[in-house]
Amino acid sequence: MRAVIKPRSFSGTVRVPASKSHTIRRLLVAALAEGVSEIWYPLDSLDGRSCAGVCRALGAGIEERRAAGTGCPNPPDEAGEALVRWTVRGTGGRLAAPGTPLDVGNSGTTLFLALALAALGNSPVTFTGDEQIKRRSAGPLLEALGKFGAAAESAENGCVPITVRGPWRGGRASVACPTSQYLSALLLAAPLAPAGIVTEIDVPLLNEKPYIELTLSYLDAQKARYERAGDFSYFRIFGGASYRPFSGNVSGDFSSAAFPAAASIISGGGGLTLLGLDPDDCQGDRAFFAMLEKMGCKASWRKNDGKDAAGGGWALSLSGRLPLRGGTFDLNATPDLLPVMAVLGAFAEGETALVNAAHARIKETDRIAVMAGELSKLGVDVLEKPDGLVVRGRGGCRGRRPGTGLLRLDGHGDHRVVMALAAAALGAAGPVEISGAESAAVTYPLFLEQIGAEMKQQ
Repeated sequence: MRAVIKPRSFSGTVRVPASKSHTIRRLLVAALAEGVSEIWYPLDSLDGRSCAGVCRALGAGIEERRAAGTGCPNPPDEAGEALVRWTVRGTGGRLAAPGTPLDVGNSGTTLFLALALAALGNSPVTFTGDEQIKRRSAGPLLEALGKFGAAAESAENGCVPITVRGPWRGGRASVACPTSQYLSALLLAAPLAPAGIVTEIDVPLLNEKPYIELTLSYLDAQKARYERAGDFSYFRIFGGASYRPFSGNVSGDFSSAAFPAAASIISGGGGLTLLGLDPDDCQGDRAFFAMLEKMGCKASWRKNDGKDAAGGGWALSLSGRLPLRGGTFDLNATPDLLPVMAVLGAFAEGETALVNAAHARIKETDRIAVMAGELSKLGVDVLEKPDGLVVRGRGGCRGRRPGTGLLRLDGHGDHRVVMALAAAALGAAGPVEISGAESAAVTYPLFLEQIGAEMKQQ
């Protein structure tokens, strides 16, 4: 699909979709639990659906409840009803043996976390995915699983198709984590090894530390036993745990919230209120709003008296005027913010340096190279660095004068690139067309509709 976006103002109140990171972790924990869990207001996106499909194939029962008029930010079906709850009947850790490969679609989180969980069983489980997933290596994770007793076979460079077979025997392994998902996978699986088995993990490199804090919050809730070094360089996890069923709402996604926030600021919308976020949530990308304040915006939390079932009791109000202020931002803990921070840098005065984020190159795309190339088409002065970008802002995009026709950009099939470019298009000199726009549905199915994009077939 192609999205055509014309410059316009964007403001109002937006309910943020549920956190992808929370949704996938809750699905996997519920699938492994002994009993029935209820996941209220999960993220109904391509990635969420991929994870639910994997859980079903591994033996979990998942039933949907849909309803209308709940304020839920999930996309409605033809009857106007949106997904409001998954009821998950867990396997108690007794995983089924799928007869066919499990397709994770575009979901790297599902792939890496489920790979380690599959290593707990005695039957081979094969994983595959889309063209982007076929380029994302699980090599360091597979090497660690081998040291813990599992057998793993993969295509070249540790990419799918990958077949994993347990059992998990524990032991000690060192795993460098340019993506935190390698470590999160091992941490979620290791407590479910048989009683008496101890798994030790040395972590010489760790990016995206807040995602590990998020994963540990699930282990704490399940009362799994582990020890760790203060700097997360070492973990010792004790087997014999059993995950228990649970019930609760899924918090809004701070990563997704960055896109309507940027769209409002860039378009001069005059203000935006975001609902569904929890200021006490441990998602790392909540740091985005501190970055916005450094660039000259104001972000204020207040209790939301009109909260509904889908939402949480907080509202976040944003205000600010262009041009923003440039600055230096270390994105090691929050590399998913690189695309949106790059477009905000284009609407700032002075340099915006996005640093310490080399691992942004191993996401769905090489986001550093991709954003440098696409912003250049918009007339932005941008310098690609090995670990990030330097955006020399001039208070906006200067790609062409009005009336010179449609400017075509490539979304590279990357949901965060598509949404970042869409936000930038609201402040461009004329209409912009973005290819591969359907990929926004990976995490935020309603975003392009919310900002008024016109969708066309490729």
